[in-house]
Amino acid sequence: MADRIAFLASEAETAQSARAALIGRYGNCAPEEAEVIVALGGDGFMLHTLHRFQELDVPVYGMNRGTVGFLMNEYHEADLLDRLKDAEIEEINPLSMLATCQDGSQSRALAINEVSLLRQGPQAAKLRIWIDDRLRMDELVCDGALLSTPAGSTAYNYSAHGPILPIGSDVLALTAIAPFRPRRWRGALVRKNATVRFEVVNPQKRPVMADADSRSVRNVVSVEIKSDPSVRHKIMFDPGHGLEERLIREQFV
Repeated sequence: MADRIAFLASEAETAQSARAALIGRYGNCAPEEAEVIVALGGDGFMLHTLHRFQELDVPVYGMNRGTVGFLMNEYHEADLLDRLKDAEIEEINPLSMLATCQDGSQSRALAINEVSLLRQGPQAAKLRIWIDDRLRMDELVCDGALLSTPAGSTAYNYSAHGPILPIGSDVLALTAIAPFRPRRWRGALVRKNATVRFEVVNPQKRPVMADADSRSVRNVVSVEIKSDPSVRHKIMFDPGHGLEERLIREQFV
């Protein structure tokens, strides 16, 4: 059972009021001193919390005070200590992104859900795709493309008609966003330890931005992505409601 809990909340009024009620009931401590962090909000706030405190190696238990809440548990106030005691922990690895811009600068970021490339202007992007230093597609004309983890496969990836990936599978989903040529390209599955590199064709005329879990880099000319096994995020779920069950259930809605 967790004796030291750090309660964090998004700026939403429902999340803030829930935090106040929980602190009044269970107390509160700093995240650096906590045995578990309880995040109150939606999936976006959960991702923000995981990124912000990834160095602490403290599990995060989310309760939904947002909208979708795919990474969150249901909100209940009374039985929190028992739920934390019985919770199951899922460990996931993020994607590491290295983006090179037109001016030669480079930006690094981690993404728990996906790394996406998106057209920056009115014209479609033209991308070249390399897998492990082997050219696999010479030209993809599209609104963008993304590489998704299993944990993120029901988010933007699924909206772009990418596949849902089981948790624990050693694959990533490479999905085109509104592909124009090849018009009916259905994307690809790549090994989790593969290195995927996107090159932007004619970046001055067709500028492209890269995004890692909502952290954006503009005017990129190439983006290299691979899974980072050195970083482990620990997410807690109520028994029978973990990521694997949620991913399976999502496919039968």
